[in-house]
Formats: sequence, structure tokens, C-alpha cells
Amino acid sequence: MKVQIPSALRSYTERGSAEAQGATLAELLADLDRQYPGIRFRMIDEQERVRRHIRIFINGQQVHELACALSNGDDVVIVQALSGG
Repeated sequence: MKVQIPSALRSYTERGSAEAQGATLAELLADLDRQYPGIRFRMIDEQERVRRHIRIFINGQQVHELACALSNGDDVVIVQALSGG
């Protein structure tokens, strides 16, 4: 399925989207990391949680659990939150 990649992570993919497969969000991110080594660590912390500055949306709904089930036609968007002052 097509995954939209935020600009901060495009140094890994060299483009704004990537193709990845998986029955769950965890599997999808593992497939992305297989193709683009190191990208998963930028999104998932050592406790296997989505990092504070990352938002992941599936079909327009924000998800927090890596066990979230996916279907082939799902729309996956990864967003990096902005901060500053």
C-alpha cells in the first residue's frame, strides 16, 4: 500500500511516498525499515510506541497502536508534528 512520508523522513526514501506491505501497522513499519534502514527508529521509540512528534493516520483516523490492523486499500499518512516558538 502507498504510505505518505513527511519531508523530515524523505532523506530515507528520497520521495514523498513509499510502497510497503503488512497486515498491521507494526508489519508495515517493519517493511518500510527493511526497504529504508533506520526509518522506523525515527518514528517508533525503544518502548515500541509512536514517538511524540510523529502522527500516523490510517484512512484519516489517527492511530496510536502498532497492532492496528491494515487492509490492502488503506491510506497511510505519516506526519511529523511541528514545534517551536
